[in-house]
Amino acid sequence: MSLDSTTIRQALRENDAEPEGPARNARAERLLAEAEQTGDAALLVEALTHQLQVYNYSSEKDKMFVPFARLLRMWDEQPGAFGDFMTHHLFWMFKWVSSSMVDQPHIPLAAIEKWQGEMEHRYRLAGHSERAVRQGELEIARHLGDLARAERAFAAWQAADRDRMANCHACELHEQGGWQVQRGLDAEALETWAPVLAGEHTCAHEPHAVLAASLLPLLRTGRAEQARAHHLRGYRMVRSMESMRDSAAQHIEFCALTGNEARALEIIAERPAYFTDSGNPGSLMDFLAVTALLMDRLTALGHGEQAVPGPAGTDWTARSLAVHARARALALAARFDERNGNAYISGLVRERLDRRPLLDRLPLGVRAARLTATAGKPDAAPSGAVDAPLDLAGLLAEAHRLSDAQHPDAEAAWGAVARRAAESDGAAAGLSDHDRACVEDHRAMDGSLPPAEAVASFRTAAGLYEAAGDPGEATAAAARAAYARSLETGRAQEALAELASLLDRALALHAGGGATARQASTVLMCRARVLGRLVREAPDEESAEAAVAGLEHGARELLAFTEPLCAEGSVVTRFTEALDLLGDVARYRGDPRGALELYERAAAGAHAAGLPWYAVEYEAKTAALAIRLDEHERAERAARAALEHGAAFVPAAGRAQLHLGLAEVLGAAGQFDEATEHALDAGHWADEAGESATLGVHARHRLGGWLLRLGRAAEAAAVLEAVLPDITAEEHRDGMVVQTLWWLGESLTELREPREAAGHWLKAADIARHWPEQHDHAMLADLAAEALCRADLDSQAERAYARAGELWRELGDVPALVRTLRVRAWIAIREGQSGPDAAREFMAAAERECEAALTSGPVEGAPRLLAELADTHRQTGELITHLCEGEPGGAPESEEALGHVHRAIDRFTEAGPEFLGLRTATELTAAWLEADLGHPDAARTRARRILEIYGTGEPDETGRERRAEAEALLSYVDGRSGPSGG
Repeated sequence: MSLDSTTIRQALRENDAEPEGPARNARAERLLAEAEQTGDAALLVEALTHQLQVYNYSSEKDKMFVPFARLLRMWDEQPGAFGDFMTHHLFWMFKWVSSSMVDQPHIPLAAIEKWQGEMEHRYRLAGHSERAVRQGELEIARHLGDLARAERAFAAWQAADRDRMANCHACELHEQGGWQVQRGLDAEALETWAPVLAGEHTCAHEPHAVLAASLLPLLRTGRAEQARAHHLRGYRMVRSMESMRDSAAQHIEFCALTGNEARALEIIAERPAYFTDSGNPGSLMDFLAVTALLMDRLTALGHGEQAVPGPAGTDWTARSLAVHARARALALAARFDERNGNAYISGLVRERLDRRPLLDRLPLGVRAARLTATAGKPDAAPSGAVDAPLDLAGLLAEAHRLSDAQHPDAEAAWGAVARRAAESDGAAAGLSDHDRACVEDHRAMDGSLPPAEAVASFRTAAGLYEAAGDPGEATAAAARAAYARSLETGRAQEALAELASLLDRALALHAGGGATARQASTVLMCRARVLGRLVREAPDEESAEAAVAGLEHGARELLAFTEPLCAEGSVVTRFTEALDLLGDVARYRGDPRGALELYERAAAGAHAAGLPWYAVEYEAKTAALAIRLDEHERAERAARAALEHGAAFVPAAGRAQLHLGLAEVLGAAGQFDEATEHALDAGHWADEAGESATLGVHARHRLGGWLLRLGRAAEAAAVLEAVLPDITAEEHRDGMVVQTLWWLGESLTELREPREAAGHWLKAADIARHWPEQHDHAMLADLAAEALCRADLDSQAERAYARAGELWRELGDVPALVRTLRVRAWIAIREGQSGPDAAREFMAAAERECEAALTSGPVEGAPRLLAELADTHRQTGELITHLCEGEPGGAPESEEALGHVHRAIDRFTEAGPEFLGLRTATELTAAWLEADLGHPDAARTRARRILEIYGTGEPDETGRERRAEAEALLSYVDGRSGPSGG
């Protein structure tokens, strides 16, 4: 059955609001067919216009030329079918058609120039400025590489008057900046784009396109942080818009040139259709070129055989997709060159394909899947890495030097010895039993081996030390093996028993000169560490107390042995570890300040001995504890010291922890700008360490919150949306899930995406409903209701506010309950809702709740309750006025409304001076009503009272607003009734 004209028009409006894509285009085609059957020429114009518009904002731009030709023919033959609005649309869309032709290599250049001339002719006949015509000519000249013509067109464009046919300010500024970039004027382009980037000028595709276009100019002018922000903000905007493939390509290119190849791969994977959508060959060429650039980067980094997303039907590697994408991009460029009669487009594509990274690394704050390396590489190079050209003897000397200096690079140095020895026969190459023992010992010390393997290596080392005639180091290695054994769950007691006999031997050897103080103290230290394991594994409080007592005893024995020998230097680190363990004891026993002093003493001891890298753990503990005690300066000092002393020596995971620790301290102190930078670094190093799902999640969670606090909602939303799937109640607890959803809802609210914000708040509320304390549940339900209301989802908002009200009632929060009732009243009068009677009942219920709370006896917060009662009367008056029909004050209910406003003034006055601003606003509301109801003297009296209240001194913004409104009110009253009020 055919549709009637009204139904078709409604369907066109609904389809216009649908997301871009083939489904919207197909429906537009069906509606055009329906419109053709009606015989309604005006409707046919509307349907053709709609079809052209959806094609323009899709991947099927090549289809827009046929409906436009039909429209133009109808304009020539049936101009009466075009109303003013459709006439405007016709001339407006002329620009789309003309500029889109350059992206279609099958359209001859002569045809493009003909259409440009046709546009100029028709604009002149219609009395339009040539501004849009000259902008179109600039686009053609830029595409052809005819810079002299482009200069002339640009000058003519800027000189022409702006009229209704000129492109919007945002699109014009985008084109101006693009022309400046083409001429190498990056800084000038960024200045041109500033109003668009700041949100002063926007449209359907802006600032989306300018954010993408600004990425490389920002990098080239040294503004990497701003480029990162534009990527996070901009890609969010374009990711769901299939018509913005060229902008997506610029984001991929940015990632490829800033060490974010994995992120670029994810962007490509999100839009597989970008490889095949052929409606805009120009943007397809751009996309293929940056894809080839990315694949070349991956291949250069050793990932050529990694599987990557590509055109469907083939399993692609980075290497094979690089060849494919490059060939297709250059083939498309050749088609443009053939059409244009020059090689300009091929030159641009080749220049893009040959671009080199602008930064080695720019952390973005969003997780990307880790690339699978074809060849292993260390996650952090040691600062004192041994030069490869050294022979084995040189490597041995260096390893012994670093070991004697207790330097953290000793493990790497012994690893170099092991690798060099493995190239030939170890014994024949000159490795003694003692050297081989050192290799095994340090291999187990670096922490990379599973406990069982570490135990085996330490025991092998102990045997070799014994064979080499060093019983002291053999005993120390055996003690290290026992400690490694304790790292296996449930084996700490076994390790402790083993250490008892080792300790007896070590002390006897030391007394007889067979073991050094460091060797003997190593056994004491290992025993203390195992005692610490028993504390962490204690099954109950009583066991924990006993374990803490054991740890204290072991730590004090270590302290007593090492403190008198600290002058020798070799046992200083054992002494500082004893202080650290005693700090742990103090912390376990609820003495954080005592623990803090011990950690600081331990760090100071390491620094005094010239071993700052040993202080890192103590400084990190100091920072974490100081921030809990609200000693922000102390915490920041320690966290900065830990990062300074540890960054060069710790592996990637350790570096992530140090950056995150400092970020937490800075965030707690309100220093969010610097906190975000360290959170970004923490996320990067977590990714490098393969800890994206652990450390990386925590870093990005905090980063999102701090970006929100800084007012950078778009960046916050991008970070939080990316990290949300990695946060689970099982791994991170439901509090972290709820906080992330809460922040994300706030970010999206700032971005005016209330429907999406409501969805996140509702999910958070569903989790929080199981919590014993229900305030967060109520708050989240309230926030979700507010967002649903802003999204005009009235029925859902009503249900959400009803639920929030129930929660506030259960919590005894009358002001919050009353606010939900008032909002429900306003929702009730919206179309399709429960109506005016229900609205008035909601206001009455709010009034009753306030009165009941105020009359139930002495009430904490009575002024706030009085203010809520006053606001309820004020809003009741406004509601009644809103429902009145006819002239202001003409309805009989107006006097009733005025009575509510009078009562509101009385209650605000009773609530006290804190509510003066609300009271004076209500006074003015009453005065306007009085003026409309024929009480000019009462209105004048109120207006003059406002002027008197805000007449002394320099009024603030509220005072200036009240004075201005009062003066306007006096003018209004005098204009209606004359100065005498008659």
